[in-house]
Amino acid sequence: MKRFHVHVSVPDLGASIRFYSTLFGTEPAVVKPDYAKWMLEDPRVNFAVSQRGGKTGINHLGLQTDSDEELEALNGQLQQADLATQSEEQVACCYARSNKYWVTDPTGIAWETFHTLGSVPTFNGNEPEAVTTAEACCTPTKGAVAVSAVGAKVPVRTAKSCCS
Repeated sequence: MKRFHVHVSVPDLGASIRFYSTLFGTEPAVVKPDYAKWMLEDPRVNFAVSQRGGKTGINHLGLQTDSDEELEALNGQLQQADLATQSEEQVACCYARSNKYWVTDPTGIAWETFHTLGSVPTFNGNEPEAVTTAEACCTPTKGAVAVSAVGAKVPVRTAKSCCS
């Protein structure tokens, strides 16, 4: 079963946690100094906010799967629409390790399809970093080329996007 994912960049994490906890009627499942995530069942959504110095607003959208098989099937659907996807395996971002695919929709919004494999102790799996100087979120590899369903090589946009 898939779970809708929304990641919003916020200027004040504490105020956002208070607002969304009230809106959702529950506290976040994960809280870090620069990040919070709610894993809601009604509606079934993985809703995350982060305060990492990036542009305020919607960071990216996505679909979280329960298995790598479901992730591959979803990627196949995207390729049938002739959308080039970029694969990332065992990537650490947003305090989680995941297998994922990135795609950009026709309006330029980054979409992440992913299967979370486990958690990591820091935002990107590396040594602790300064919140104000870190990237707003994880991104597909800069300069990467993806292959579409028809075999065309397409440059991958590297919009600020990420997380699981």
